[in-house]
Amino acid sequence: MAAADSDFAISTSTCPHCRREIPSSNIALHSAHCARNLQKCEHCGDMVPRKLMDEHYDENHAPMNCSLCKHKVERELWDLHTGIQCPQRMLACQYCQFELPAVDLYEHQDVCGNRTEYCQSCRKYIRLREWIGHELQFHTILDAASELSSDKTPAAAAEQPVPKPARPATGSLHKQLLLTVAITGVAVLIGSILYQSKGK
Repeated sequence: MAAADSDFAISTSTCPHCRREIPSSNIALHSAHCARNLQKCEHCGDMVPRKLMDEHYDENHAPMNCSLCKHKVERELWDLHTGIQCPQRMLACQYCQFELPAVDLYEHQDVCGNRTEYCQSCRKYIRLREWIGHELQFHTILDAASELSSDKTPAAAAEQPVPKPARPATGSLHKQLLLTVAITGVAVLIGSILYQSKGK
């Protein structure tokens, strides 16, 4: 049994070039081949065939040229640049959905948010930037339902439809409303957790 175990326990040596564990009986041949044919990439540490090192660098480490802003960007930062940092990336205005470069978006939204839409329920013109707050303050379904239930009998309230405010034709306002409600809910949850932990 001990002889069988010694057969399976093969001694290894570490290749000084690639730092891999190689059977001791093959280390001399491996080391010569490894030193002659492979090169360690100074960027990622991978062992790459010498003749493919330029191709490896170009595909994995070479800076990339951004076609929008004309800057050179490290490949590791490419997703961050195209998603958040590039000043020429296209973004949609939250009020009109018009796409324009990020560098121009703030100025555009400042003007676009001052446009007004007519609120059918109030019969007033409301600025787009104030539309969601206006809707929450004056036209929530809960307010309308409570008015109906307090003024009329249940049968009369069932006959009357709950008035809904007319909204601008942009879908982003609805998304913004949902986002605002979600953020408020998370803030309340975090606040209650912190309040409970202080009480203990």
